[in-house]
Amino acid sequence: MEDSNKKEKINRRGFLKIAAAATAAFSIQPTLDKVKAANNVITGKKNSIVRKDGMLYRTLGSGSAAFEVSAMGFGVMGMNYNRSQSPGRKQCIRVIHEAAERGVTLFDTAIVYGPLHNEILAGEALAPYKGKVNITTKFGHEVINGKTTGRQDSSPATIRRYCEDSLRRLKIDSIPLFYQHRFDPKTPVEVVAETIGDLIKEGKVQHWGMCEVNAETIRKAHSIQPLTAIQSEWHLMHRLIEENDVLKVCQQLGIGFVPYSPVNRGFLGGAINEFTVFDDKNDNRQTLPRFQPDTIRANTAILNVLQHFGRTRGMTSAQVALAWLMSKGEGIVPIPGTTKVSHLIENLYTLDFDISDNDWKELESAVASFPVMGDRYNAEQQRQVGH
Repeated sequence: MEDSNKKEKINRRGFLKIAAAATAAFSIQPTLDKVKAANNVITGKKNSIVRKDGMLYRTLGSGSAAFEVSAMGFGVMGMNYNRSQSPGRKQCIRVIHEAAERGVTLFDTAIVYGPLHNEILAGEALAPYKGKVNITTKFGHEVINGKTTGRQDSSPATIRRYCEDSLRRLKIDSIPLFYQHRFDPKTPVEVVAETIGDLIKEGKVQHWGMCEVNAETIRKAHSIQPLTAIQSEWHLMHRLIEENDVLKVCQQLGIGFVPYSPVNRGFLGGAINEFTVFDDKNDNRQTLPRFQPDTIRANTAILNVLQHFGRTRGMTSAQVALAWLMSKGEGIVPIPGTTKVSHLIENLYTLDFDISDNDWKELESAVASFPVMGDRYNAEQQRQVGH
């Protein structure tokens, strides 16, 4: 009888534990599917941790370089740089605040965006969330007197100066993740890694990453100072990292991956067509071969595939593009950007969908039947990537 009572107490305790977890999960905001949220609280699945704000978290990097962030980040760049007319400071801050309130903890900017203006915006907008979110930024593009020169400079002295300047503009005490924006042929990557290692020891930088570099460079850098993340363009219309061993080496070394332009600079969201007019003073898409009227017209066939796939699953084409990326691995955190709260919510609701591997293979096969027209960069920009 005594053993029976003990079992009953244990079962009751277990039931109450599960019920409490389920209640907590069902009370979160509707960013996530509530049933899945309850299950995640109970099982504590790695890289699918439900926090009190209702956001899924993923881990970039591993070991001493591990960095836990929201499963989807936010790209600040397009709010006032290279994406046509900005809605203004007040609206941009409103969207950034909305992202932070909905659980986003990874915000991405760079010194060269503006230059400087984008970092200033991010620093001002996220100052009220200090200690609750992470602002990542990038060094490498040479900026003198607030203007870019078109050259690269990752010399130790310049990295240190850029670090101090970014800390001031971002209004933070330590940079959570500091990327080398582009490879500097004049400075060995080992020297760059050593400099970052010193900044980490000094507490001015917490983690580091690199953008648009090849597999060999990643290995060299990681051997000196462990990398947390690689950031490169990756989406259904640009899959180079799957072919050139970059993704493979990241997986082998336990390095996270942050895809930028995850909806192909807005194209896979369905709002761009051959008649779209880009701001000639603040939109680099007008210079890109893939965004000329004839190539946009040809590539619309790919967009139609995503729209058809999403239509039968209750998803927008942007959600399809983002969910496909996130299905490629647990250490992948895309950083879509927007100036609209409605698009922010749309992007975050991507976390609700659960698509089978067979369905993704079906989508990939359908997309592959249409060749992608136009290069992603012009010749000058292309020379800066892949080193």
